[in-house]
Amino acid sequence: MYVAVKGGERAIDEAHAWLAEARRGDTNVPGLTLDQIAGQLSLAVARVMTEGSLYDEGLAALAIKQARGDLIEAIFLIRAYRTTLPRFGISDPIDTGAMKALRRISATYKDLPGGQILGPTFDYTHRLLDFSLAAAEDAGFAAAPPPPRGDGAGFPDMPRVSDLLADEDLVERDDPGPDDAAVGDLTRTPLAFPAGRDVRLQALARGDEGFLLALGYSTQRGYARTHPFACEIRMGFVEVEMTAEDAGFAVPLGRIAVTECQMVNQFAGSAEMPPQFTRGYGLVFGHAERKAIAMALVDRALRAGELGEEQTAPAQDEEFVLSHCDVVQATGFVEHLKLPHYVDFQAELGLLRQLRAEHAATEQTDVA
Repeated sequence: MYVAVKGGERAIDEAHAWLAEARRGDTNVPGLTLDQIAGQLSLAVARVMTEGSLYDEGLAALAIKQARGDLIEAIFLIRAYRTTLPRFGISDPIDTGAMKALRRISATYKDLPGGQILGPTFDYTHRLLDFSLAAAEDAGFAAAPPPPRGDGAGFPDMPRVSDLLADEDLVERDDPGPDDAAVGDLTRTPLAFPAGRDVRLQALARGDEGFLLALGYSTQRGYARTHPFACEIRMGFVEVEMTAEDAGFAVPLGRIAVTECQMVNQFAGSAEMPPQFTRGYGLVFGHAERKAIAMALVDRALRAGELGEEQTAPAQDEEFVLSHCDVVQATGFVEHLKLPHYVDFQAELGLLRQLRAEHAATEQTDVA
């Protein structure tokens, strides 16, 4: 029996009004400003920008406010907005070796050219609630000096640690490929398998942080043959440039904050490669090193086939990982279960009643 849906538009309008009221909360409390969200919830903003594939702190803050803090909903909003933007070109690859680093650590070398920079990190906090933050104003807070800006004169040169290993041929070389090779674009071309590493890295960058974290964790627990070292994790500002065809030279577009992670794993070698370290790579917008580390772990695990390693773990299965890491696709398919399925359910219900009747008839026949 089909159950008609009546009165839907009015109910939806009322639900929207209730949602707006719930989002605003107590009107006696001042509403959040976008500057407050962008400035004080910067890690959430970074995640929304990364998984939404759009670098704009103001828009990410707006999406978080509109979504009542639901980051997946905010990512959905950003991706939807992104589709409305015109595309006027493709930027040149960013040079993370020239990064103005606010944080830079290595688990492989203690003494590095340029030094290690702890930067803003939870790593050495005691994970105790700071009740002073419950005050209207942060009591006793002393603002840190702003990082050097402008021409970057306050930033020391920091060569990448992986480049130090590469100078001794102890780690595989980066292979940028031909200069004229087209880079895949997941936002315009559907995912296909096998995927090139450029597309894989895009998918992982847009992938859900929790999903990648779980997969990365699984590789460390033995569900892939990896025991990596954090060669370097760095976070800071990089310049974005675009080479204009008419001008013939690179035009600066601006500066963005990114977090980069390079993992190195032992590799016993093959017929094509001598024994050396191999790489796993992660790069995300803003300060998001947990995501960058997880991305690097999974990237290296997905290279198992390329390196001739045994493939036994979920994190090594390209189709499994890339098909399920996208949080917007995942939430759409899971949450569609909330929508009316009246006809489908009635069909299943009719089939179940028929099977029960047949089952009951069979039992009566057996008793007779």
